[in-house]
Amino acid sequence: MTNSQQPATPTPAKLPSTSLKAGGAGGQPPNNQEPKGLGTFGGVYTPSVLTILGVIMYLRFGWVVGNVGLLGTLAIVTLSTSITFLTSLSVSAIATDRVVRVGGAYYMISRSLGIETGGAVGIPLYFAQALSVALYTIGFAESIVKTFPALDQTYVALITTIFVAFLAFTSASLAIRAQYFIMAAIALSLISLLFGQPVEPTAIEWWNGEGESFWVVFAVFFPAVTGIMSGVSLSGDLRDPTKSIPTGTLAAVATGYLIYMGLPVLLATRADAATLIEDSLVMKQMALWGPTILWGVWGATLSSALGSILGAPRVLQALARDGVLPRWMSVLGQGSGKEDEPRIGTAVTLGVAIAAVCIGDLNLIAPVLTMFFLTTYMVLNVSASIEGILQSPSFRPTFRVHWVFSLLGAVGCLAVMFLINAVATVVAAAIVLGIYFWLQQRELVTTWGDVRRGLWMELLRIGILQIRHAEDTKNWRPNVLVLSGIPRKRWSLIELAKGFTHNRGLITVSSVLPSGSRDLARQAELERTLVEYLERRSVEALVRVVAADNPFEGAYRLVETYGLGAVVPNTIVLGDSENADIRDRYCQMIRDIHSAKRSIVILRENGDRGFGARSRIDIWWGGLQANGSLMLLLAYLLCKNISWRKAKIYLNLVVPNSAAAAAAKTNLEVLIAKLRITAFPQVLIAEGRSFDEILHSSSENADLIFLGMARPTDDSFTRYYEKLQSRAIGLPTTLFVLAAPDFAFEEVLGESTT
Repeated sequence: MTNSQQPATPTPAKLPSTSLKAGGAGGQPPNNQEPKGLGTFGGVYTPSVLTILGVIMYLRFGWVVGNVGLLGTLAIVTLSTSITFLTSLSVSAIATDRVVRVGGAYYMISRSLGIETGGAVGIPLYFAQALSVALYTIGFAESIVKTFPALDQTYVALITTIFVAFLAFTSASLAIRAQYFIMAAIALSLISLLFGQPVEPTAIEWWNGEGESFWVVFAVFFPAVTGIMSGVSLSGDLRDPTKSIPTGTLAAVATGYLIYMGLPVLLATRADAATLIEDSLVMKQMALWGPTILWGVWGATLSSALGSILGAPRVLQALARDGVLPRWMSVLGQGSGKEDEPRIGTAVTLGVAIAAVCIGDLNLIAPVLTMFFLTTYMVLNVSASIEGILQSPSFRPTFRVHWVFSLLGAVGCLAVMFLINAVATVVAAAIVLGIYFWLQQRELVTTWGDVRRGLWMELLRIGILQIRHAEDTKNWRPNVLVLSGIPRKRWSLIELAKGFTHNRGLITVSSVLPSGSRDLARQAELERTLVEYLERRSVEALVRVVAADNPFEGAYRLVETYGLGAVVPNTIVLGDSENADIRDRYCQMIRDIHSAKRSIVILRENGDRGFGARSRIDIWWGGLQANGSLMLLLAYLLCKNISWRKAKIYLNLVVPNSAAAAAAKTNLEVLIAKLRITAFPQVLIAEGRSFDEILHSSSENADLIFLGMARPTDDSFTRYYEKLQSRAIGLPTTLFVLAAPDFAFEEVLGESTT
């Protein structure tokens, strides 16, 4: 929250959300030992209710009532608690679906939305909690110095920081026992306030239209009700997290709501608006015994600091155990004693907190810290809503919440973030996204599944059902099936397919194995091996391995059956075959693929030259219909690939004499301009030369040649294909292209550039 949102006489400790604490941490303790010790009351309810009843209640609530009146305050309490309640429902649903181990929020998010999302939230969350320790101890020191002016604020803050760290370092159970005394102090202060006296005679001010605006006051108050994650952060220390987290969290929210709905009535009837706004310790004047309010303030700051020093090391411990942190920081994942206490993490957190205390003024970073906590709440709501929407069989919480409520909680958290501080929201989002992409680049491997696969499956299902109709020219892209065999032996086929799609179409790399050589399990294992090989070569492709009596039968089986709904390969890429013994079967395979209405691209590679300098592509033009349009489309797509970005496309057209040359060149230039594809027309005059002579002399310096193939209409196709092979002998790498029948590729050219 910004300074403009504060009442008079602000103190640094009041600026952040004193009750904003989220746990986080995943990873199992060594030897899979279940954490023991803390129950619902001590492990969840107590820390949660103490952070809800924090310094904002003591030092800001009077300011809230003074600015918006009694009705406005009740509305703010109800609205803000509703958001917290919805988040509590989401937390309860997730907690009752799986065992929540060390930490809480980080564990929940990483096991639901993936380790990248969990880490992106968990790392900032750790620093937010660690710095919050200093924030609260500075606030405690400030209130002590106001009472005892002879003391030095920095020294008091340092001593207090070391004290709360000592409690956490000793054990979580000891720290919880210390919080019982703090709770007693807060309870005593509330009783003293209840039986107190009015500061001055006053009439209830139901609504104050002259103070700060409703949303400014809302932003100041909201952090007071968001301490629900304090108990979740100790999930690794709970005897039964599945039972304790929902019960303790919801009970703490209910307790906080009842108290926050009752206090405004006392404040509004015992002091006027001006007094409530100006005196941050107005409760001290109202109380039966004033010092009890100071005890409450001190207890609130100490409990907040203690909650942070308990939660932060457990986030760090889990991040290290899951491998989110760099390997050299893995020592932070170690635990001590039978309760697996994160003592190394606590020592590190103490160092961070002491450094922050020495700096002193944390007002500037307080809003960003608040955003990190709220981001955690928002992501938890998103996790629960996605799980609810997908209705995965594995998601079976005993505490059921409709996904609409979780989604509502996520929207509420996001809205509140912008209301509190829009700039801090953007900064926090940038940091979280930066960490997410960093973790994504590291390609972390996890031993658990997450909801992302289910989400993609649902989107895939919706998409497949939406495109059940036949392929249309407006949205055509090459969906390539590569009949490559072992990829490393015919890598140029995959490289060509990648050039055609450049991560926009689909590629499936296929291999046909002899029948009986592999069972289904071994085929699946081989597919995984091929996927890993392609990933290492930076190729995004699917893999399919089938067994058949011969490769031609296997290839046709792939063309016939492979795909999902309307999403089937529309372009088949395969290599040329020089083996005369199998030529008839090879040509029969081409006829079968063509009859299945698939386009065919056959690569005849020049072993000495490969793809050359990738600077010149020759298309031997026979017109816009069928093969001509497909060849021009494929050449255009190839030039969009980074490896072929410098390539120039040449349209070569042979005419019988010079009389026809001028008109032919004009027609080609008009066509190229109309299609808006960068290509260079070359009209070649035969002058009695054969096509083969012209082909060899004109394309000898090309890096890739496109030649169209005739349709395989009868048994004479084998002889035709042999002539085609003979024609290509000695040429640079050549592609034989046969367009799918009954598909208007010329319309793709006309539509793709509009």
